[in-house]
Amino acid sequence: MARALILIGGTIMGSGLLYVQAAQRLGLQPITLSADPTRYDHFAAKEVESIRVDTDDLDALIRECSRLRATYDIAGITGAADSFYAIASKLCRHFDLPGPNPGAIEQCLDKYTQRQLLAASGVPMPAYRLAANAAEVKDSAAEIGLPVIVKPAVGSNSEGVRLCRTADEVVEHTNYLLGGQYIWRSAPRILVEEFAQGAYYTAEIMGNEVVAIGTGDFGPPPHFVYRGGTFPALLSDHEHERIADVSLSCLRALGLGWGPTNIEFRWTRDGPVVIEVNPRLAGSPTPQMVHLAYGVDLITAHIKLVIGEECDLRRRHSQTATARFLVADRDGTLNWIGGNGEAAAVSGVAEVKFYARPQTPIVRKGDYLDCLGHVVAASSSHPRTEAILQRAVDLISWSITPFPTPDEVTLT
Repeated sequence: MARALILIGGTIMGSGLLYVQAAQRLGLQPITLSADPTRYDHFAAKEVESIRVDTDDLDALIRECSRLRATYDIAGITGAADSFYAIASKLCRHFDLPGPNPGAIEQCLDKYTQRQLLAASGVPMPAYRLAANAAEVKDSAAEIGLPVIVKPAVGSNSEGVRLCRTADEVVEHTNYLLGGQYIWRSAPRILVEEFAQGAYYTAEIMGNEVVAIGTGDFGPPPHFVYRGGTFPALLSDHEHERIADVSLSCLRALGLGWGPTNIEFRWTRDGPVVIEVNPRLAGSPTPQMVHLAYGVDLITAHIKLVIGEECDLRRRHSQTATARFLVADRDGTLNWIGGNGEAAAVSGVAEVKFYARPQTPIVRKGDYLDCLGHVVAASSSHPRTEAILQRAVDLISWSITPFPTPDEVTLT
């Protein structure tokens, strides 16, 4: 009987496919369960069984996994994205398979609950308030003091997140979130937070071990579109130790410590403050960068834990790995995007990946879907890696035709 790894849901930008490929290298049969398999990056992968099922329905998932057990030896169950990781952990518990504590995952995914637990343990973080309506958002922003971050209490990938510098911007974004344009995954609850200013860092953790600390940057405010990152971050021993210590405090406060965790920080004048704790691996291309920088394969390590085996987190080399996202510069229809072959041929480039296909409508919302693709490079030094990356990015180009205006539509 073949051993199978069940992957719940999927990702649009690369991690789902990486999990499929890592499972196959370990001799496992990947089986994906998702509401719409065609949406995800793993759909076209070879020798993958894709099954359509409502991933919000735990009973339906249990029935499907039970049916699969007649054909396969299910070695483990997991997911690569926030929205699926909690229900995957419940399936692990039901079938007595290795996995994280479902309660710890769920309370971590609620950003307000996460903030409360971190605050109770003395973890440094921005001031915050929970609001259920426009009046409460306005009052919370006044109490904290402008500028503030206004965002959904449950969500990911910078969706619905905005920096508001004025009271008018607070009102405008609150109206967007509550006015029917934003799609809520649960009952509308808004988190208002102090804007923590400083360099951005991210800690990648497996179990209770801080494997890597990187840095990143974002596009211009008011949104937080990730533009790229580098591993390792250029930190002193003291700075590295402080981030690692706060990271482990987060795990204790939230009941985490099994499998992967990604923690985001800002280094303020008071030191590192926690922006968010994600009870999963960071999305692609972070796992690729960590692998290039240290020789540690986080995705394979995670799968080994999922199937009850020991994982290997030993560093095998030391390089600098950097990624750059290709971000749409306007709304419209993507006519073409090219140069990937030339960019991939540049010595030191490890990966060039496009997410968007020609004739795709591009509607920028200030989140991860604004990205058209990414480029990853690695070398023995930070300046050399940056130069390689820039050379590759300069070879890539695209064309976006703006959507017709109402007047143009009328004329046609």
